[in-house]
Amino acid sequence: MRFGQSWRAAGGVAVNSSAESLDRLYPAVGSSKPPRKRTTSQCKSEPPLLRTSKRTIYTAGRPPWYNEHGTQSKEAFVIGLGGGSASGKTTVATMIIEALDVPWVVLLSMDSFYKVLTKQQQEQAASNDFNFDHPDAFDFDLIIATLKKLKQGKSVKIPIYDFTTHSRKKEWKTLYGANVIIFEGIMAFADKELLKLLDLKIFVDTDSDIRLVRRLRRDISERGRDIEGVIKQYNKFVKPAFDQYIQPTMRLADIVVPRGSGNTVAIDLIVQHVHSQLEERELSVRAALASAHQYHPLPQTLSVLKSTPQVRGMHTIIRNKETSRDEFIFYSKRLMRLLIEHALSFLPFQSCTVQTPQGQDYEGRTYSGKQITGVSILRAGETMEPALRAVCKDVRIGTILIQTNCNTGEPELHYLRLPKDISEDHVILMDCTVSTGAAAMMAVRVLLDHDVPEDKIFLLSLLMAEMGVHSVAYAFPRVKIITTAVDKKVNDLFRIIPGIGNFGDRYFGTDAPPDWSDDEDALST
Repeated sequence: MRFGQSWRAAGGVAVNSSAESLDRLYPAVGSSKPPRKRTTSQCKSEPPLLRTSKRTIYTAGRPPWYNEHGTQSKEAFVIGLGGGSASGKTTVATMIIEALDVPWVVLLSMDSFYKVLTKQQQEQAASNDFNFDHPDAFDFDLIIATLKKLKQGKSVKIPIYDFTTHSRKKEWKTLYGANVIIFEGIMAFADKELLKLLDLKIFVDTDSDIRLVRRLRRDISERGRDIEGVIKQYNKFVKPAFDQYIQPTMRLADIVVPRGSGNTVAIDLIVQHVHSQLEERELSVRAALASAHQYHPLPQTLSVLKSTPQVRGMHTIIRNKETSRDEFIFYSKRLMRLLIEHALSFLPFQSCTVQTPQGQDYEGRTYSGKQITGVSILRAGETMEPALRAVCKDVRIGTILIQTNCNTGEPELHYLRLPKDISEDHVILMDCTVSTGAAAMMAVRVLLDHDVPEDKIFLLSLLMAEMGVHSVAYAFPRVKIITTAVDKKVNDLFRIIPGIGNFGDRYFGTDAPPDWSDDEDALST
């Protein structure tokens, strides 16, 4: 998107509408007591994204990034920040994030994507004779693949680069989705395929003397370099690279920011534009779910535990508003155990032969998958974890916290902790009640974004509304839905009718807010 004719405002903001070809410059790069007060979560939150001089910004409260069909409805808005070394790109990025005041912002640095050096290149780097300011020093294939996945809302792994040893660390950092992605680096505009992924391109233009002073201070204090080595590297590589590769990309920028972080006019313009783009991408998932799939037959992917007199009796107890908390917990746990046992029968099994103590062969069955992982939707879903652990030895557990925004009525993703390599597992997704299916859909979408195959996801709930069943089944037709009962109606407040009440509050002995929904009974934000 271009802002129009090139101009330079009184505040020093340059806007470039040039769309010249790049072929000449760049080659193609292919988680019976009195009622307790609620808590927001039963687990510790992730560290904040960043701390600024004014406040701390958290990666929390991600609104739906998909539609009622379960498919991506809006890609993340990607801002590319280019400019010379030590021009203030990270500072400008931080100022933009702070001024935007939107949740789920990812700051991605090109410094993480230096290529792995050979032994000879390592020796050159140690003597300040390796050119880190050349396009060939960066892994553009990995950068492009990472940005594509992030833009699609998916989970990615980011390498961690050690500037002291000039090498990648063994540990990689996991990032997951965003409303806004800010990608910054000296070569942010140095690849045609990468440029296609950037919705807004910003060039930070800072005087060369200032950049040299900043680089000296940074490399000596933060990266363990000596002054002679820094100056040698600057004169031999940094300055020539800026003149040859970086400065020419200024013409590709939508906005040029002279003086970097000191240019508040530019920051304001950028923030206004990004806000307008985000507003255009807003949608209402819960409203769409409430009006869809009415009067359709229940899907074949649904399995309801047989309503025996025992099951019916336990439902009678837990649905009764006069039932004590102790009895509610006891009979809920019994139902959960039956539900888990029922769900396990849908896992893949294969024939096997074992020998009994009497020396005889027995033709049996054994689980044919790699591993089972349970994922609970906090907070009610975690009450099902003991039942899963009781019947699945060494099961891994993950958590997802989804809360309703009281202003928009939409579900928001606030926290997640998933085991490594979950994409290879059969995943049992647990929530005690599902009304519209909004929270369940978000949780399924999270698992899909972490590359869990749809047909390996099992959604388990003690009680579901028909609306929620239809919503999940329509959006994700290969997800197996398993419950102990299905109620027909949901009222205007998205509560299941006749229902069970607020499961989390009845189980934990807490007070329910007046606007609670059966979809997620964590504290509304």
